[in-house]
Amino acid sequence: MSAVSYAVIGGGILGAAVARRLQVVDPDASVTVWEKEDRLAAHQTGRNSGVVHAGLYYEPGSLKATLCRRGVGLLRDFCDEHDIAYDACGKVLVALDAAEEGRLDAIEAKALANGVPGIRRLSAGELQEIEPHVRGVGGLHSPSTAIVDFPGVTRRLAELVERDGGTVRLSTELTGVRHDGTGVVLTARTPDGPLEERFDRVVLCTGLWADHTAEQAGDTREPQVVPFRGEYLLLRPERRSLVNGLVYPVPDPRYPFLGVHLTPRVDGEVMVGPNAVLALAREGYDWRTVSARDLREIAAYDGFRRFARQHWRTGVMEMAGSLSRRRFVAAARRYVPELRLDDVVSGPSGIRAQALERSGALVDDFRITTRDRVTALRNAPSPAATSSLAIAEHVVDVVLGREVAR
Repeated sequence: MSAVSYAVIGGGILGAAVARRLQVVDPDASVTVWEKEDRLAAHQTGRNSGVVHAGLYYEPGSLKATLCRRGVGLLRDFCDEHDIAYDACGKVLVALDAAEEGRLDAIEAKALANGVPGIRRLSAGELQEIEPHVRGVGGLHSPSTAIVDFPGVTRRLAELVERDGGTVRLSTELTGVRHDGTGVVLTARTPDGPLEERFDRVVLCTGLWADHTAEQAGDTREPQVVPFRGEYLLLRPERRSLVNGLVYPVPDPRYPFLGVHLTPRVDGEVMVGPNAVLALAREGYDWRTVSARDLREIAAYDGFRRFARQHWRTGVMEMAGSLSRRRFVAAARRYVPELRLDDVVSGPSGIRAQALERSGALVDDFRITTRDRVTALRNAPSPAATSSLAIAEHVVDVVLGREVAR
């Protein structure tokens, strides 16, 4: 019996993790990864804040909650085994008033239900003991929340895939998917010209292009991906001591995104942000990058128009923060009053591939669909990187028919 051949499209942390998991489950399999960029982790994986989420916010019993909690343990063990930077620096959610302090009750209950270790409510004084420069009326402490080198994890997973006989093809952009009855024929654009290969099964982990590639494979376009850019500032080196760990706001359920927070990274940087503004292209990491095609798609989608009508005020505020560094810093100063405008410099930006339902609702949980021999990871919002190794287990179970895709 010949070995089963698998193609994984996408060289972010999810694609690399799925490819590696396929090899672990089926050592005789032929596994190939296609990545359209000339390097791995070029987009969401390499442009996020590097936070390993503990599972504070997620609805108990949801795929997010389940895979986040399992993913944390798998990720920590993987980093220990392969000597990849991982720092459990802890996180505080800072309540600025009584209303926010009240909202901590529901978050604490979810965290406890999800089995997050060490969760502790903080008084104003206890908050200052952990974060001397932070001010609030109270808080919630998650000591196990960590930071990690996600691109490093991705590269190591890919190295293991290649070590055990798999193939990682960079600069290989998927252009077509054709079902031939017994397999899947994929075509790609490469620097050496067109490429065509046939595989038994295909897994799509394409992030910002998840709706496009799923449609190529015969699935529906919905839910459609809408790109939101998150912009960061960086603390100057001499001001990084303003925080010891992660400093986050208390989420407001009325708004779709979390808001500005302060995030140390394993490379020593401290990020301030992000905001959340509509990107003018799927890979539009700044205001200068504009795609008329992408904008037409967004504007034509009923789901985005309904979302925009509901949240336009938030959009205006986020846009103002993007265009005014003073406003951006003022949002962070609510938690760290000592922060000054000249304490920060320009930082990186990333894109959140947010799937939207036609109703205008954000797709909040992970979503996986299968059509014939193609399995697509349609929505993988935060904590997808944290959960990557657990998501890979789940996706491979779906591919092998061990689980029903959600």
